[in-house]
Amino acid sequence: MNPSLRQATRRVMVDGVAVGGGAPIVVQSMTNTDTADVAATARQVSELAEAGSELVRITVNTNEAAAAVPQIRNMLDDMGCDVPLIGDFHYNGQRLLTDFPDCAAALAKYRINPGNVGKNRSGEDQFAMMIAAAIRHEKPVRIGVNWGSLDQDLVVRMMDENARQPSPKDAADVTREALIVSALQSAKRAEELGLARDRIVLSCKVSEVQDLIAVYRELARRCDYPLHLGLTEAGMGSKGIVASTAALSVLLQQGIGDTIRISLTPEPGGDRAQEVIVAQEILQTMGLRAFTPMVIACPGCGRTTSTVFQELAQNIQSWLREQMPVWRAQYSGVENMTVAVMGCIVNGPGESKLANIGISLPGTGENPAAPVYVDGEKTTTLRGGNIAQDFRKIVEDYVSNKYARRSEDEVKAVRREIPIRVA
Repeated sequence: MNPSLRQATRRVMVDGVAVGGGAPIVVQSMTNTDTADVAATARQVSELAEAGSELVRITVNTNEAAAAVPQIRNMLDDMGCDVPLIGDFHYNGQRLLTDFPDCAAALAKYRINPGNVGKNRSGEDQFAMMIAAAIRHEKPVRIGVNWGSLDQDLVVRMMDENARQPSPKDAADVTREALIVSALQSAKRAEELGLARDRIVLSCKVSEVQDLIAVYRELARRCDYPLHLGLTEAGMGSKGIVASTAALSVLLQQGIGDTIRISLTPEPGGDRAQEVIVAQEILQTMGLRAFTPMVIACPGCGRTTSTVFQELAQNIQSWLREQMPVWRAQYSGVENMTVAVMGCIVNGPGESKLANIGISLPGTGENPAAPVYVDGEKTTTLRGGNIAQDFRKIVEDYVSNKYARRSEDEVKAVRREIPIRVA
């Protein structure tokens, strides 16, 4: 997509990370550790940052969690991980931000769900108290409305108003409108309370693809705040990946969205960083950002009964991600490289020629030889049992010869940025 087509939004700075205002779309994620466990949370934050998460959100729900936040920040700093931390608050955030000022100061941004704050038993306005903390500590805020925790007083009022209309709208339409109204009214109130307009990010998360598209199209039409995109409770495995990709791709193609999170349910004991990889791959396959060299590989068919090309494609893809932290620091532009690993003669040579580097492995019954193409020209033919190692060497040589080496100052600057996922 032409970057000029992106929605013109205000820019919000989150500890040096720009969100909105034409900045690259930011990838973020969230921990699932007990925040009170300082070591475990710092370790997972670091892993998510290493995977490429440019912002990481942590739950702050108890006194113990709030007390742990500055310790987590200090531990991350000692580890050389400067990724901004976002505090996720529900129900008691006003008290935690007031009672634990070191927590409020250590966080880079607060996430407030207006559906889960209101007035406490003493009649105090909890939303106002959280905004006051953000102003006091000079922090931006994401006002994050969620389908599952929408302000029920607002929903009931809007449903009643709708029922009195001559031609009432469908209940789902009213609920979608309530999400948008909740976000916009909360943002307006935050500004009235003194929070600067360039410190507000909005989100309206739902769990159905078409609902998300409809809500964000309308939200984008009615405001210029940076928007956080994500399909909430997306699900597990392929379902979660496909649903998130379907929803976000439509919106991103229309220029809607400034930061994204893929809310995957991890497999038991699975890698939390999978959601970061999916977010990166959505942005990269759409041509919006580049993170790591892309591997082009054919799906296989009756011509490719051998699994050699599948194993090689998997091997190369994992290896490229492992190499990226080093290559990215040393060479400029290597993340844009394409590598083709093809399984037979039908499309193998053609796809290999179109990639920066490509290898066409023999299909069933073909001559046991694998021609290699570099920038469209056949350069060698690999044979024998060391094809994977030989092909890696060709890729390494290509990177060192093709891409410009960074200066010492450039290397230092890049190393301060978030690295790419190490598989």
